[in-house]
Amino acid sequence: MPYDKSLDVDTFKETREFEATRLTVAVFSYNGGEKKLQISRENRLAEGEWQFVKMGRLSKPEVKEIVPIIMKAVESM
Repeated sequence: MPYDKSLDVDTFKETREFEATRLTVAVFSYNGGEKKLQISRENRLAEGEWQFVKMGRLSKPEVKEIVPIIMKAVESM
């Protein structure tokens, strides 16, 4: 069965912006299934647009900002 975006429902989503990157913590449930946590990163291009990139490693300031968001996300699961 191919992926169907309309079946992928986000039940929680919060984003934090940093200097040239932003992190989003979200909880998704596909087709009524188990809720799962997703952390994604986007970097700002020179033109000001956002582009998805590999999550990679987190800096200490990034971790300090998103850990409380992760805890809120877990409560929504």
